[in-house]
Amino acid sequence: MSEDRTDGPVVSAARRMPPAFYNTITFLGGGVAGVAVGMILLLLGWEYLSQTHSPYMGVIAFVVLPGIMILGLLVATFGVARQLRRRHLGLPATEKLPRVDLNNPAHLRATILIGIGTVVFLMATGFGSFQAYEYTESDEFCGTMCHTVMKPEYTAFQVSPHARVGCVKCHIGPGAEWFVRSKLSGAYQVYSVLFNKYSKPIETPIRNLRPSRDTCEQCHWPAHFLGEKMVQHDYFAPDEENTHWRLQLLMKTGGGGAGLTSPHGIHWHVAEDVTIRYVSTDERRMEIPWVSYTDGAGNVKIFRSTEADADSVALAGHEVRVMDCIDCHNRPTHHYNPPARLVNQALAANRISADLPDVKSLLVDLMTTEYETEGEALAAIDQGITAFYRKKHPVKAGIMVAEIAEASATAQELFKTNIFPEMHVDWRGFPDHIGHLTTPGCFRCHDGLHETEDGEVISHDCRLCHDIVSQEVKTGEVFESLAGVEYKHPEDIDEEWKTTNCSDCHGG
Repeated sequence: MSEDRTDGPVVSAARRMPPAFYNTITFLGGGVAGVAVGMILLLLGWEYLSQTHSPYMGVIAFVVLPGIMILGLLVATFGVARQLRRRHLGLPATEKLPRVDLNNPAHLRATILIGIGTVVFLMATGFGSFQAYEYTESDEFCGTMCHTVMKPEYTAFQVSPHARVGCVKCHIGPGAEWFVRSKLSGAYQVYSVLFNKYSKPIETPIRNLRPSRDTCEQCHWPAHFLGEKMVQHDYFAPDEENTHWRLQLLMKTGGGGAGLTSPHGIHWHVAEDVTIRYVSTDERRMEIPWVSYTDGAGNVKIFRSTEADADSVALAGHEVRVMDCIDCHNRPTHHYNPPARLVNQALAANRISADLPDVKSLLVDLMTTEYETEGEALAAIDQGITAFYRKKHPVKAGIMVAEIAEASATAQELFKTNIFPEMHVDWRGFPDHIGHLTTPGCFRCHDGLHETEDGEVISHDCRLCHDIVSQEVKTGEVFESLAGVEYKHPEDIDEEWKTTNCSDCHGG
């Protein structure tokens, strides 16, 4: 029997890939990529079927393993390119898969070295990928990498009640799905920054923000009974004496029905057996002409505003949104306060001396003025305060030097943490829906104008949410009652405050 021999590599008829694919380098690269793909599919299945979700699963499945897969594919591609180049140059082909004989000491040593090197390489790749992931998820990266763009959000975040809560806790949360969404969104944000495509200010509300039940409610559970909360508000009039008056409110926070309590108070809106839907006809969710209420038994009531076009044709194409925490707490962290509120708080805390005549109106005017840059604003505030007291109150300017300097420094600090001229960010473009003093807030729905077909109205009564237990008016007279006292407006506007929204005058 004779044997047919040929020089060069033997190409089997069973091979379905081009000959250049059959080499040691491509074999190793393809093997690494194949293992990475298999692990990604395994982890995705695990994440999908698991009842608990870990953000670290997303790290491995969408950061570490894809990096290894891409590297393996690059190595495999290099192997193919190397073979094609050798063919083009007329060099001997090396299209043979390796044969490993562990009984051969040289093969054994090479196998051990390659195995150790592979393990070290995979560990280094995984560690580097995880470090990169950790940095991209850090508050520093979110707030400072695109400094000009994110300066308002990062500054407000640092002085907020959530300053110790990482950005990703609210903007991503646990689980792989939202991790991937955030990275896809982040890729577009990088493009926007590089090519100056971002809006000034950043648009709000964020359309792709994760529902609050997946983020906020990991710490805050509105269904739990919270009872009532005493809140004190100090106000100072824009007059020469900075006349002080005070309100103490008993806020009926309530709860959503957890434990032995029934749904009541403000948090009734998000109780488990209550579903409130609404339609807003503007981008900022300020105009709400249509509200739907569904109780635990499935009964539905539809409320339509009598002062807006709220029929089905007019509302077609608008989102029907299920009410959640963010519809009221829409500025829980990135909060831009109006100057009047900031100055009131500083005066109440003695950061600004109320003995400085006209200081309330002066600082509000200086902070409300529109400026091109932060530097221009800070200089104008300092110069404006100094010039005002030298001209209008020269005696006070001579004896209250320290108080004037402190008022200037405080006003500048308040401006820097709430108003950002370069990004056109201030309280006017970012309304806060908690309360109803400077924005419609509660009165978007509780305006007494939303009615059902049979005449039931969403109440306009402020005492649904709070009772005024104490009020000190501008004359110094104090009205107190645990049962609640009727509100007295600091200015004589008769009964106008009962029919006019506060924000119509105080909205700025």
